[in-house]
Amino acid sequence: MGNFRFRVSGIVRLLLDTCSLLWALQSPGRLRAKARKAMEDSENSLHVSPVSFWEISLKCSLGKLELQGATPADIPSFVEKSGWHLVPFQAATASTLHNLPRFPEHKDPFDRMLIWTALRENFTFVSRDGALPLYQELGLRVCG
Repeated sequence: MGNFRFRVSGIVRLLLDTCSLLWALQSPGRLRAKARKAMEDSENSLHVSPVSFWEISLKCSLGKLELQGATPADIPSFVEKSGWHLVPFQAATASTLHNLPRFPEHKDPFDRMLIWTALRENFTFVSRDGALPLYQELGLRVCG
């Protein structure tokens, strides 16, 4: 499952998908042991995309997600207090998403943007998404 030990200057740069972000904040036991260990390693840096905040807010407004003791507007401050880094949402990344191959098995636009961000910006992607092997062939490193 992907080589998540790839290091840049001694650090693995981890980009959390939306589920991994929510689990890390509210239910760490739902993270797989490998992901939890990588996230707890002080040499690694954890990153979150504003795309995840958008997804959380949208799903809460549609009634598809209920947060425990928080609102979507609280999540960015939880990320900041955790010492994690925000990934700037780059126009160049957003405008080139069309270059990411489309797979019939994987249509979620939020996941696709997060995957594209990980690929373009050299992150290891923390996710349990079953469709990720499709993207590993394109160079996506996964820690799930």
